[in-house]
Amino acid sequence: MNRYFIYLGYNGKPFCGWQVQPNGITVQQCIEEALTTLFRCPIPIVGAGRTDAGVHARMMIAHFDTSETVQDLAFLTEKLNRLLPKEIAVHRIVPVIADAHARFDAISRTYNYYITTVKDPFNFDFSYKVHGELDFKAMNEACRVLYDYKDFTSFSKLHTDVKTNNCHVIHAEWTQEGNLWKFTIQADRFLRNMVRAIVGTLLEVGRGKMTIDGFRNVIEAKDRNKAGTSVPGQALFLVNVEYPDRLFKVDK
Repeated sequence: MNRYFIYLGYNGKPFCGWQVQPNGITVQQCIEEALTTLFRCPIPIVGAGRTDAGVHARMMIAHFDTSETVQDLAFLTEKLNRLLPKEIAVHRIVPVIADAHARFDAISRTYNYYITTVKDPFNFDFSYKVHGELDFKAMNEACRVLYDYKDFTSFSKLHTDVKTNNCHVIHAEWTQEGNLWKFTIQADRFLRNMVRAIVGTLLEVGRGKMTIDGFRNVIEAKDRNKAGTSVPGQALFLVNVEYPDRLFKVDK
């Protein structure tokens, strides 16, 4: 068997998330159907993560296996893009070692979340409009608190099937881009709904409704009910997934 990584991006608006499910069209389903058409046999894929309904990805990675060696990966990329809906674009396909895993071998993932305090008719599909002034200095101070903890139960969707709620946050920061404020967070892994719950809680800090110590107390409580309301999904983007170099050292 030959294993390949697919690097792709998608506008999540029309999809019910990444993972195949019975009640709607998903990104994974569209790609699997396109690969199955091209290879004329079922080709399942495994993604680096599971984005929720409406969430976008500038860079998602998935792996698939095929019994045949693909000689022209650029042509396969082009053919896939012809079959896929306009909201999904494959950037490139690369060979990897036989046991490389898009999900379990990822060493970090990075998300961006965009908010704005200005009404913009061209950005409402990809940002979250908030009312009033926000103290971004205090919000960035609260971001640094995330580095002190590993257990993020307070920011996890309830009743998930993960074995641990521990994550290592590598970077978290708010920066301004014109009328938009961008929250960037990088970690080795993320829990379901974690980024949206963190942003919702940071907004409480920015509005002056929660202190930095209060933010710390939320994390230490390990109780989702103590954190802020999750923000909407349309402003969330998966922007990068990183892997060790050894996965790409394929014997020819």
